[in-house]
Amino acid sequence: MSRKITKPFVVSTGIIGLAGILVAYSVALAGSSATVTATVTVQSISLSVADGAVAYGTLGSNTSKSTCTSELNDAQTVTNDGNVAETFRIKGVATANWALGATTASDQYVHQFKNGTCSTFSGGTALTTSDQDLATNIAAAGTSTLNLQITTPNPSTVFTQQSPNVTLTAIAF
Repeated sequence: MSRKITKPFVVSTGIIGLAGILVAYSVALAGSSATVTATVTVQSISLSVADGAVAYGTLGSNTSKSTCTSELNDAQTVTNDGNVAETFRIKGVATANWALGATTASDQYVHQFKNGTCSTFSGGTALTTSDQDLATNIAAAGTSTLNLQITTPNPSTVFTQQSPNVTLTAIAF
């Protein structure tokens, strides 16, 4: 007696066989796994200045005054409040009535900066209206000492109070 095999039996047997092969294949290729632990911190660039104010007082034409210890004794402490090493940048401004320059002239004043302590001001750098480096590679929580010197115009045609402000900026080192 001959037996007839139907198509549904062949198809279902084929599917079961294929499933068995796939299971055996995946077991043969199974391996171990490991995890890489990763961390990240967002960079913070920030600075602060203490005490943040200098009062030069009333000065004559073509007269200099500094924040060094023998004069105003008012050095500014610049602190890296960020979490990476920073470069401190500095720039001056033209006031309402005076231009900022490298030398004094009529209604043109000179403002200089120096990184570090001083008894008397010498060796400073003239501020400009563009950023210049005050200090580089200042570690997080590190500080820099800023001393300033102003020299009034020669002559000045303006006799009201001026605001020769200084702007400090932090950038990543």
